[in-house]
Amino acid sequence: MLKLVGVSNSKYYTWKQRAGLENQHNGKTPKQHWLTPDERKAIIDYTLSLTNNNVHYNRDGYRRIAYNGLDLGLFAASPASVYRVLKEAGLLNMWSKKKTNTKGTGFVQPEYPHKDWHTDIKYVNYRGTFLFFISVIDGYSRYLLHHELRISMTELDVEIIVQKTHEKYPDANPNIISDNGGQYISKEFGEYLKQLGFKHIRTSPNYPQSNGKIERFHRSLNEECLKKRSFIDIDDARNQIGNYVSHYNNTRLHSSLNYLRPVDYLNGNPEALLRDRQNKLDAAILKRKNYWELKNNVA
Repeated sequence: MLKLVGVSNSKYYTWKQRAGLENQHNGKTPKQHWLTPDERKAIIDYTLSLTNNNVHYNRDGYRRIAYNGLDLGLFAASPASVYRVLKEAGLLNMWSKKKTNTKGTGFVQPEYPHKDWHTDIKYVNYRGTFLFFISVIDGYSRYLLHHELRISMTELDVEIIVQKTHEKYPDANPNIISDNGGQYISKEFGEYLKQLGFKHIRTSPNYPQSNGKIERFHRSLNEECLKKRSFIDIDDARNQIGNYVSHYNNTRLHSSLNYLRPVDYLNGNPEALLRDRQNKLDAAILKRKNYWELKNNVA
């Protein structure tokens, strides 16, 4: 009879399974890898919570949201899945800005912590004048090793910052990477580094990429802290900037570090953390598969 009416066996049994159900002609059949409704809700709720969190220094894109949610145990979804959920919910471009790539190819990245220390000075506008944020950042982990907000930026100020960093990490023997500012090219600073046994590497003129890690931190500091805060006095400025530095080092996920934190790379355990993330994703895939199998069987 099926042959006479031109209906295939597979279509007949599909119709038979749908008997008594509402018409779902051309409807989407849930796949086993689809996010569950609860997972989608968790992603949206977490993203919306960031806009109401005054403590959070957020300009979080979908990748940072995906990995933060994974680490916090809120949901386990890949960045691509989070991207699709946020795009459908109209939440994708809440903080995004067009970015330009200024990475160079002439600088060899360090393979371990404390091989390269980058140092620089940033001007901080304060009541019509300037304070000077002087810092040292580890080139491998992007961890800010030491910083101070000072009222002057002489060679001695820079020397004090490097000395305090050295006292924190006395076993380190790094290369000191800086630009060609007057403080860094002075004879006194060169002699000081020789006494410590540190090699000094200065960036080429008009080519700041080799010191771009600390420049990129200065940009994050400016966009996520300085532009959003007002300072009562110098002590308040130092306290608020210190809070941001702690957030940057220990909480904020870094896009250049596989969306881990600088402290994770400084402590030398990024591989274990990445494996833990993958295990969570694998477990979520299995749970998701079981959910849709049960859902389709009930239907």
